[in-house]
Amino acid sequence: MKRVVFEQTGPPADVLKLQDDVPAPQPARGEVLVRMLASPVNPSDLMYVAGRYGLTPKLPATPGFEGVGVVEGTGGGLLGWLRKGKRVAVINDRVGNWAEYTVTKARQVVPVPDDLSDDQAATFFVNPATALVMTGAVLDLQPGDWLLQSAAGGELGKMIVRLGKLRGFRTLNVVRRREQVAELKAIGADAVLVESDGPLPEQVKAAVPTGVRFAIDPVGGKTASEVIASLGQGGRCLLYGSLSDDPLTVHPRFLLSNAVTVEGFWLGAWAKREGALTMLKLFKQVRALMRDGVLQSTFAATYPLEEVKKAVEHAAAPGKGGKVLLKIGTR
Repeated sequence: MKRVVFEQTGPPADVLKLQDDVPAPQPARGEVLVRMLASPVNPSDLMYVAGRYGLTPKLPATPGFEGVGVVEGTGGGLLGWLRKGKRVAVINDRVGNWAEYTVTKARQVVPVPDDLSDDQAATFFVNPATALVMTGAVLDLQPGDWLLQSAAGGELGKMIVRLGKLRGFRTLNVVRRREQVAELKAIGADAVLVESDGPLPEQVKAAVPTGVRFAIDPVGGKTASEVIASLGQGGRCLLYGSLSDDPLTVHPRFLLSNAVTVEGFWLGAWAKREGALTMLKLFKQVRALMRDGVLQSTFAATYPLEEVKKAVEHAAAPGKGGKVLLKIGTR
């Protein structure tokens, strides 16, 4: 089979390479063998290759935390046998999905309906589940609540805007590029702020004089610091990414006097703490909301495995207009 590997961490376009004619992996008991169809290039994949992610790769390693494929074999166990022959969303934090074949735990593959395209099925878990869990299970946003989010022009940010319209919470969206304002308002954003228009706390106060209690941020550094400083009394901020390598700079007196809490959120860690019934319910919600268009992704480009260097360069470019997808096989 073919697979993408890196033997040292570093800039993805420099360290990734394609290997031909390597043996397909063999599933252990409780695992399944999946023939991959497609896998997105997510920010977490790029950070993993660069050595800047919360998981340390065991080198040589293959990237790709999510994707879609067909289960072609099992190492044993009832669940693997039930999944055999099915097209599934593939969650993989051990072997990697940027390969013609991969193995993962049987409980980490989720059957996807026939009316869901391979492209959408490939992005079934990371962004949709993160959007649902943060706004629902963790923050428990209610109709009328304001949610401040940075990097709102990305695919996950747009999912949260659409979720807000569906569930009644209001979104105050921060973007870097002015052309993103109209795009977000067209899909239902209640307000959009441009980072360069002035200090974020002042912009937030002007937009929502009554104050904002909830915020999410995937960036860190200066952006996250300003998001936190924009919260009102009893505010709560979830940090779910670290796209910037810069630390937070929030004075502790602000947190103390305003009773503001700052928490980290990592979907993989959250999922491991939850029971099977919670995850089944989550997957059912994702399926339904993807079908309705609420949790669907847009795609900027697709590349074969052979052009993985072009794919990662495209995925890292600002203003790309959607997800970059690796097309690996066909049904």
